[in-house]
Amino acid sequence: MPLDATTIATLEGISTATLTTVLLKKGLRNVWLRGTKPLKAGQTRLVGPAFTLRFVPAREDLATPASWSSPISTRAAIEAMPEGCIAVVDAMGVTDAGIFGDILCRRMRLRGVAALVTDGVVRDAAGVLASELPVWCAGIAAPPSVAGLTFVGWQEPVGCGGVAVFPNDVIVVDDDGAVVIPQALLAEVVAIAVEQERQESWIYAQVEAGMALPGLYPPNEENKARYEAFKAAQGT
Repeated sequence: MPLDATTIATLEGISTATLTTVLLKKGLRNVWLRGTKPLKAGQTRLVGPAFTLRFVPAREDLATPASWSSPISTRAAIEAMPEGCIAVVDAMGVTDAGIFGDILCRRMRLRGVAALVTDGVVRDAAGVLASELPVWCAGIAAPPSVAGLTFVGWQEPVGCGGVAVFPNDVIVVDDDGAVVIPQALLAEVVAIAVEQERQESWIYAQVEAGMALPGLYPPNEENKARYEAFKAAQGT
């Protein structure tokens, strides 16, 4: 289910830090995918629907190089990925078996996949960087996935970085990592997050002007009134 361009553009202007706070206010504490760090510093904030993939522990009769040609394989999953999705891979936090390398990442990039997010690791580091696919992961390892994992399927609920992710949940990634927004809460979260970003920009400007934090962050009634007056003057 593709996201509309307006929602994507709006979320591209909202930090994952803000989103975690908004979701916390909605009662969701576990939305930041642990171990998902940008492979390269300064990667652009990206937004997309989750396309999920799942690994389980390696079992010797299944986790073999021959499995790469199976109908249930990472190769087949990649060919099912729609343009604009963010691949979210549950690798169980395993850090000594690389789930994807340069060839798979390049194919994903050419298919228009927005990014790869995993609590596991990738291999062929130089090639993955050269593939131009933005990656958020737990690091690098030389061994292939079958050294420690068995791939079992895609587009089903997964647990990535200790967080439940369902297909078509919305993923936002930036320098602080990856956050999931439940699809059912998307419109409400976006509206609240836009207002929070606007208010915090105003608060930051007040700090720059020399104001002390007590009563400003969070704002007391006096400063709420000042902020509302600021919005009115801006026509927002």
